[in-house]
Amino acid sequence: MMFHPELFKDKIALVSGGRSGIGYAIAKQMLELGAKVTIISRKEGPLEKAAEELSAYGECDFKACDIRQSEQIQAVLQQIKERHGRLDILVNNAGGQFPALAEMINDKGWNAVINNNLNGTFFMCREAANHFFIPQKGGVIVNIIANIYRGFPGMVHTGAARAGVENLTRTLAVEWSSHNIRINCVAPGTIESSGLEQYPPQIQNMFAEAKKAIPLGRFGTVEDIAQATCFLASPLASYITGTNLYVDGAQHLNSDIMGLPNVIKSFINP
Repeated sequence: MMFHPELFKDKIALVSGGRSGIGYAIAKQMLELGAKVTIISRKEGPLEKAAEELSAYGECDFKACDIRQSEQIQAVLQQIKERHGRLDILVNNAGGQFPALAEMINDKGWNAVINNNLNGTFFMCREAANHFFIPQKGGVIVNIIANIYRGFPGMVHTGAARAGVENLTRTLAVEWSSHNIRINCVAPGTIESSGLEQYPPQIQNMFAEAKKAIPLGRFGTVEDIAQATCFLASPLASYITGTNLYVDGAQHLNSDIMGLPNVIKSFINP
């Protein structure tokens, strides 16, 4: 581990989507660095199991929450206020999407992804700022987005939502700087995590082929993203705000972004 083991001593952190994958790794590393962490996601059963596992590394709370519902976010923040009295770090990692060609996404599918990935992220930022960061005159937000550098063919809905979050991050970095609130993005490339398992074999094979085009020659790990997130959330990044950090082995500069839509087309026209 690259950080001092007490980097986040006495810090209170909230990680959305913390029950698996990248969110779980971020929560784990923050706990190992001394933070007290609350994880949230929609399904209480798997969330509780994850919190039990994470408790081996430090004090970890959990609460089921749909980030699309402001009232549920407020309930989470109230729990944190009652237990800890403050919040120092918010990591917006929760999100969801599905592969599809743009012309085949219906209103329901489009709205579901925009509402979750963009609206939910804004609701989390707004509520955390109003409940904690603005009154405290300090706080840190890290938004986990995606590789949107050259668009996101095959996932236009999440590409649009994540681009919105990137611009939201820049805007809030300026608006909230007077409150000593820092906010940045981390943009993962293709990460070897539980998220890849949800895709059909054809798409997983496409990912394996795409690995050859990544300049560093490998996919990322959840630990790669956790380390970048912890850096931006820490005092080591005290003069960094409004930025988007690509953690992808230069994949955003040197890969075939049409791989996913071409696989989808093969399903339609075998």
